[in-house]
Amino acid sequence: MRKIALDIIALSHSVTQSNNYAVVLGERDGARRLPIVIGGFEAQAIAVAIEGMLPNRPLTHDLFKNTLDIFNVELKEVIINNLLEGIFYARLICVKDGEIIEIDSRTSDALALAVRFSCPIYTYEFILDAAGVELQENDDDEEGDDMVEVEGPDSSPVSEPEFSRMTVDQLKTALNEVLAAEDYESAAKIRDEINKRK
Repeated sequence: MRKIALDIIALSHSVTQSNNYAVVLGERDGARRLPIVIGGFEAQAIAVAIEGMLPNRPLTHDLFKNTLDIFNVELKEVIINNLLEGIFYARLICVKDGEIIEIDSRTSDALALAVRFSCPIYTYEFILDAAGVELQENDDDEEGDDMVEVEGPDSSPVSEPEFSRMTVDQLKTALNEVLAAEDYESAAKIRDEINKRK
């Protein structure tokens, strides 16, 4: 089967399931989008890696990456390879001493690792046919306000209203507090508010 390259283009709160998030994957050479509902912790793990944050202690996905690195295992690619009863399945395609090893994975974990390894993400046509949505020309203007775009270098999370009323010193203090609490989602928003003022 032909593999279709995907990029992570956004993280947002899930419209259909409260307390969950959606990671939106975009077809690299097309207009289709593949939204996948994931949990809050998984969304945070992806966001931390995308934003390039360095937590005080390794998160679970960082630990797994460090372990693979130490044992000279390279994550070559991630493939979202199946969709059964609304659940996405993924495989980690690894290389160790020239041998290809496939590891079953939850899709959210696979995506968190793909970001950390900067490896490609793929899926198959039948999955995009079943769960993908076609991006219309005016859809870009109608995406939700809580959508966090991660597509380009200039994109940034929408700041919380209270952050816009804080001084830079207050923002820096708040940033240290949320980092100490390992609330990386809020840290990203505060950091972006600070960067806007430079």
